[in-house]
Amino acid sequence: MLTIDELTLSFGGVRAIDNLSFGVEDGSITALIGPNGAGKTSVLNVISRFYRPEQGQVIYDGVDILRLRARQVIRHGITRSFQNVALFGGLSVLENLMLGADYQSRTGALLDMIRPPAVWRHERAGRRRATEVLEFLGIADIAYRPAEELAFGERKLVDLGRALVPQPKLLLLDEPATGLVESQKAWLTGLLRRIPAEFGTTLLIIDHDMRLVLGVSSRVVVMDFGRKIADGTPAQVREDPAVVTAYLGTALG
Repeated sequence: MLTIDELTLSFGGVRAIDNLSFGVEDGSITALIGPNGAGKTSVLNVISRFYRPEQGQVIYDGVDILRLRARQVIRHGITRSFQNVALFGGLSVLENLMLGADYQSRTGALLDMIRPPAVWRHERAGRRRATEVLEFLGIADIAYRPAEELAFGERKLVDLGRALVPQPKLLLLDEPATGLVESQKAWLTGLLRRIPAEFGTTLLIIDHDMRLVLGVSSRVVVMDFGRKIADGTPAQVREDPAVVTAYLGTALG
């Protein structure tokens, strides 16, 4: 589904991504891991078209992503969650999720104001879809709470839900477990495993929680200082000497 080939990105002479190549299989859960500053989030930002690389290719489902504008990426079935969550605090949880369906609207601002039947139909469909995702995430009980009242862990789950509402083909997750307690992480692990089958969505995940990453992924790509240092199954990566060195001997999983 996704092929990254010889990707290079620099900031002020420092290479955040250095000749990186790897692929993501359709229907898989692939993890992109590495120490802080390895360049992982920069990779997601290139795929999302927030950053323009100096060289390389990003081919998604036969489409050259680097030829698209950022706003066109979601129309090709790619959504993402963010490490630093940005919700609309004055809106409810349900309303924040409904925003995930807004890109599908073809009505325009004027019709949104006068609210003809097409707008009502789109809003009902978005509400129904958002409610289904909230139930899947197990947080339907907070649907009508203002987002500004949520704890950080709850905000992360709402951010994940908003990314799922458009029914993406490819979902990019940046630190989905950050801010969750251990019981929530175990629960999130189960949710992530279910997403490919229940949503038809391929996952590319960044996270520092190795228990979660190695527990859900079929393939793990490891970066250090912008370069790929390992690529394989969780078992292969866990035993790779270069990976152990990059993590300063920290036990993985």
